[in-house]
Amino acid sequence: MAKEVWERVLREAGPYVHTMQFFFQGEPLLHPQLPDMIRDARAYHIYTIVSTNAQAMTPELAQRLMEAGLNRIIVSIDGLSEESYGAYRVGGSLERSLDALRWLREAKQKTGARCTIEMQCLRLRTNEHEWAEMQRRYRELGADRLVFKTAQLYDYADGHPLMPTDLKYSRYVPGKDGKYHRRKLRPGCYRTWSGCVVTTAGEVLPCCYDKQGAHSYGNIMQTSLRDLFQSESAQRFRRQALRHLPAICHNCWQ
Repeated sequence: MAKEVWERVLREAGPYVHTMQFFFQGEPLLHPQLPDMIRDARAYHIYTIVSTNAQAMTPELAQRLMEAGLNRIIVSIDGLSEESYGAYRVGGSLERSLDALRWLREAKQKTGARCTIEMQCLRLRTNEHEWAEMQRRYRELGADRLVFKTAQLYDYADGHPLMPTDLKYSRYVPGKDGKYHRRKLRPGCYRTWSGCVVTTAGEVLPCCYDKQGAHSYGNIMQTSLRDLFQSESAQRFRRQALRHLPAICHNCWQ
């Protein structure tokens, strides 16, 4: 996100927004000014969250994040062996992710930060034999809490090799037609009323599942965030979500 877009977001949302998540379809640690942006948000007493695969973490960056006042950092670790981890995080390094947890814990202790370090694991067939071990070891590995999430999969109609054996941990269940379908979702979503996404280009989207920007309310560099959030485009999307969930909602885990 360019400096002018960030300054516009902060100027408009800073006085009243409760939480800012510094991630959307990308890796936030790649932004060289991320600690500065977090510090800017914390000056408004905003609760700040970062979610990362931690491959770009360093001891120095962990220190800067803690000093900036980051409230919560989510580190995605989807396995406790390189084999199980790499089944989903292709090309990633489990060792690097575990190093990141350790560096974050050390920086937290050194600075006295009150940041919650969260280890997050997708429930996959390739790591289901490790879930119990994760529950035993997450604190030892450097995390304050462990969160499991169902996995978003594509091409799941005929099943998927990453789908958990126990389908209660899957977003997808077999139907009468022999195909897998997304679990039934209820119309309506509080997120469309409680927040939005601002992309690096300044486009305002209803939520993080609008990955292609199909439902943009407009651009914050041209129209105020307040006006965009209350615009006819926003209201139209919310009405649609109440009656019949848009396509972008069909793979959501909420």
